[in-house]
Amino acid sequence: MNFWGTTRNWWIVLLVGLCLVLAGCAYFIWPTIGYPVASQIFGWIMVLAGIVSLCVSAGKNRPAGWGWWLICGVINMFVGFMLVRSIVLSEIVFPYFIALVCAMWGIGAIFSSVSQRERRYWWIYLINGILLLAISFLLIESGYTQEAEMVSILVAVAFVYWGATLSMVALDMRPLEIDDNK
Repeated sequence: MNFWGTTRNWWIVLLVGLCLVLAGCAYFIWPTIGYPVASQIFGWIMVLAGIVSLCVSAGKNRPAGWGWWLICGVINMFVGFMLVRSIVLSEIVFPYFIALVCAMWGIGAIFSSVSQRERRYWWIYLINGILLLAISFLLIESGYTQEAEMVSILVAVAFVYWGATLSMVALDMRPLEIDDNK
């Protein structure tokens, strides 16, 4: 049994993950654009990720871990709308919101690894969860000390890593057999 569940629409989660990876790479390439653009891009991606998460949790064949998808969707949409609401506000709270999202996905990955211990690669989710929690802690620390360069690097890393995490989850959500009657 997969903690995140399976769905025929796994490719939508993969698409959101790839968008996050592209946004992180763009932030690495153009760091001078800085907070305003990155926070707005991240805000809209968060709104998109929230909509996808809510759709996964409310679908006809919702997965076993639908509660995590519901909680993540609500938090993602809240964070996304707060970031796109005001550029000044988003610049102030940007590292903390990203830290919240990374912590949320890190805890989910750790729970996933514990519940899937009989699976072959359960430990990958455990390492993933620990790394996401470490990124979250570093973002809180860098936001607290107001080190803009460190925050920029960590934000880019968080985008890329969170996108890779979502892509990994999406590939794990693929059904092994597609039933055409559903």
